[in-house]
Amino acid sequence: MDVRGRTSVAATVALMAAVAAGCGKGSSGEAGDRKPVEARVVAVEERQVRRIVEAVGTLFPYDEVTVGSEVDGKIARVFVDVGDGVGLGRPLVEVAPLELSLTADQQAAALDQVRAQLGLPDGTEDLGDVEQAAEVRRAAADRTDAGQKFERARSLFDDGLLARGDFDAAEARYKGAEAAYQMARQNVETLHAQVEQRRAGLAFARKKLADSVIRAPFAGHVKQRLVSVGQYVKVQTPVMVIVNVDPLRVRLQVPEKMAAWVAVGQSVTVRVEAWPDRSFEGKVARISPSVDPQTRSFEVEALLANHDGALKPGFFARAGIASSRVDKALVVPADALRYLYGVYKVFTVASRTLKEKEVKLGERQGDLVEIAEGLTTHDSVAVPAPGQELRDGAPVEAVNQETPR
Repeated sequence: MDVRGRTSVAATVALMAAVAAGCGKGSSGEAGDRKPVEARVVAVEERQVRRIVEAVGTLFPYDEVTVGSEVDGKIARVFVDVGDGVGLGRPLVEVAPLELSLTADQQAAALDQVRAQLGLPDGTEDLGDVEQAAEVRRAAADRTDAGQKFERARSLFDDGLLARGDFDAAEARYKGAEAAYQMARQNVETLHAQVEQRRAGLAFARKKLADSVIRAPFAGHVKQRLVSVGQYVKVQTPVMVIVNVDPLRVRLQVPEKMAAWVAVGQSVTVRVEAWPDRSFEGKVARISPSVDPQTRSFEVEALLANHDGALKPGFFARAGIASSRVDKALVVPADALRYLYGVYKVFTVASRTLKEKEVKLGERQGDLVEIAEGLTTHDSVAVPAPGQELRDGAPVEAVNQETPR
């Protein structure tokens, strides 16, 4: 063989060696792709699930009232401001009390005057018996004397020992004494009624004087302050807005199809955007008896404890009501789910191989998720070990096999 022939053979051998080397590398890469993936294999479990009614709503104060003035006058003092906590009966605003105090003194003097006319001693609130009045006692004595003289005149007149004129005079004096007695009784009864009137007038004046200090109708906080010192107010002029925020009311809109699921006393879990890492517990307190025909929903009101003041009226709330409905449901660990392009998927395990499946979700139950569609109780799903990535068709090496807790 000449030199040119030997060169051609050598080139052919080198080309075949290169092709073989390339094929060897491709086989190695394919083997790498088939490397088992470490994962926990969890059987799909069927369990009883209490349905949670999801609803949205708004927080409201338990009580809210606009406190108004009950008297006319200028504001003398303002004791509290916006945000201050107030107890039941705490002073909020004082109206200048001078005129009201003078009115009360005037009514007290008028009462004392009438009591003096009745002859009531100090500390005595009532006469008790009209006959005990001095005016009535004097008239009664005059009537008794005139009556005795009239009876003697009648006896003497019957015996023919007294002239007709003297008898008539005695009779007239007796009738006059009787009329005076009746008039005295009427005067005393009138004075007694005046005492009651004056006493009521004094009580009203003292109430107005007490009303010059406007007080909190219940324990709560000041939401708005509406007056300032020196401002003139009239009766019913608003001065403060007081709210009670412990507990709070949360009013939720629930779809009508869930009407049979919700009852008074059921637990409610509420979340608000201001506290994303906290949940607030309460109970259903009231349920509206009617459904709104526009929204096809009805209102449910729950009460939430708010001892630390974290919640505020007006917050938007998302709530879950633990309903009375219990269904069978399939659940898997939330870690088994993969979300991509608006679709949830899991990797099932069959013959030690991963298979990707699309699923539809139901409700979350802690660290478990309900599978509404896509799996059966015969399936198992894979939860990747740390640092592992699941792939469709890849072999799986089970770290351990378990069922959801």
